Amino acid sequence: MVLIRDLLIQGAQMFLVLLAAPLFTGFVRKVKARLLRRQGPPLIQPYLDLVRLTRKEVVLAESASWLFRVIPYLVFAATWIAASLVPTFRTGLLFSWSADLIAIIALLGSGRFFLALGGLDVGTSFGGIGSSREVMIASLAEPAMLMIVFTLALIAGSTQLSTVAQFMASPQVGLRASLALTFVGLVLVAIAESSRIPVDNPATHLELTMVHEAMVLEYSGRHLALIELSSALKLILYVSLLACLFAPWGIEAAGAAPPALAIGVATYIAKLAVGGFLLAVFETSIAKMRVFRVAEFLGVALMLGFLATLLRFVSESF
Repeated sequence: MVLIRDLLIQGAQMFLVLLAAPLFTGFVRKVKARLLRRQGPPLIQPYLDLVRLTRKEVVLAESASWLFRVIPYLVFAATWIAASLVPTFRTGLLFSWSADLIAIIALLGSGRFFLALGGLDVGTSFGGIGSSREVMIASLAEPAMLMIVFTLALIAGSTQLSTVAQFMASPQVGLRASLALTFVGLVLVAIAESSRIPVDNPATHLELTMVHEAMVLEYSGRHLALIELSSALKLILYVSLLACLFAPWGIEAAGAAPPALAIGVATYIAKLAVGGFLLAVFETSIAKMRVFRVAEFLGVALMLGFLATLLRFVSESF
């Protein structure tokens, strides 16, 4: 019975992030439209778009190989697994032993690698531009992310997300300048990795500015639906990761009763609402930067990670 209960809770978390990802994207779009004094699309518009794409026929270029057809499924699987490993409403889940920050970085890096291959496979100029820009951003974002993980591991004594969340929720964490720097650095990395403003604009198709959209221009039908769903999953993954690491309130411990789990789910939804509102406010108050300035943007995240690690070592010496 315990195994069945744990399987049900683990499955509930997997389907929670899967179903909430399009709704979260629609919520961000709706808030941005309201802030710009527009009506905006309905909240369920991402679901309608996914259904519409699924019903359409897949159109493939003559130069597309078998890898081009497989890549959307690989990207979706890697992103969904990574998003499902982040504790949302309960720690100590059945697969929590694999919910490691380094494993999540590896899964996201694998998805990014395959998506870049998909952009290069057909041989179009737009795909090559998008893939080269994506790899450039990844080469700057991943070192910053690793430094952030290293700092969190030094503070919490583990890279396992359930352990880190329990430590961050305990009174012994206190006020630390290194955690504040880590939080800002992770926010910058999340914006870049999720292809959001000011690094990228998911709503544009201008060839001089697009990054993610340039790689997926040749996809259509169910393949494009999987890629769009993967993008929504990646966005909700980073919001969930920020909530798990720096706002672990409401995440129930292993063995919690069903009413406590319901409270945890409600708290998680509230965190998503707050995170989506803040993201919408940020994106409406800032303009997209030039591609060549992305290195400076992510360089700040990397230096914040280095500084957070240095402050951690300095504080330990006293």
